[in-house]
Amino acid sequence: MKKLYRSTLDRKITGLAGGIGDWLGVDATIVRIVLIASGVFSFGTTLLLYVIASILVPKAPFEVIPPPPPNGSYRYFG
Repeated sequence: MKKLYRSTLDRKITGLAGGIGDWLGVDATIVRIVLIASGVFSFGTTLLLYVIASILVPKAPFEVIPPPPPNGSYRYFG
């Protein structure tokens, strides 16, 4: 079973939407759109739940950053 963590790489505010996106296997942008729409239609209840979840859900212990592409694919201007 996969654990829910706040993302340290895909974050805009607290990383909760990025963590939920990783946990569900969907893009974090979709999670953010759903959270915003839900916040509008729930008169702020979703915002309260977001703040509570951001406090309770732990940060990811580590995230592997993919390696950069080989040296030949970078262009340096300067």
